[in-house]
Amino acid sequence: ALHMNALFLALIGSAAAFHGPLSKIQASAFSDAATNVMPLVAAGVLAAGAMPAFAADVSAGGAVFSGNCAACHAGGQNVIIPDKSLEKEALEEYLDGGFNPAAVVKQVTNGKNAMPAFGGRLSDEDIENVAAFVITTSKAGW
Repeated sequence: ALHMNALFLALIGSAAAFHGPLSKIQASAFSDAATNVMPLVAAGVLAAGAMPAFAADVSAGGAVFSGNCAACHAGGQNVIIPDKSLEKEALEEYLDGGFNPAAVVKQVTNGKNAMPAFGGRLSDEDIENVAAFVITTSKAGW
């Protein structure tokens, strides 16, 4: 608890430096507040740290796919090179990095062979979303 109070005082107490020295009464009240609030702050920090930085939106990815990918990949197919479809088995075989969202993000961002790069044309969030859509829809069998 002592280390947690010290952390809390370091994070929050620095604001007091701009108000001059604290009286003994103010310092005592501040310390009491730190003791009472610290478990809540610690719980919040731990909970936030446990959350993923970004959770892709499959539905939004579907909209991005329809507007940018479906011309060549409608229904998970590939009109340019039919063997390299977006079917799970083809992604496992041909996608650099295997069947996972990070590999789809890499392919969409950088392009490869006949596929153009969408990095710079689509936002990182859109690319993450379309990757989630492709993986999710591929698992379901298009």
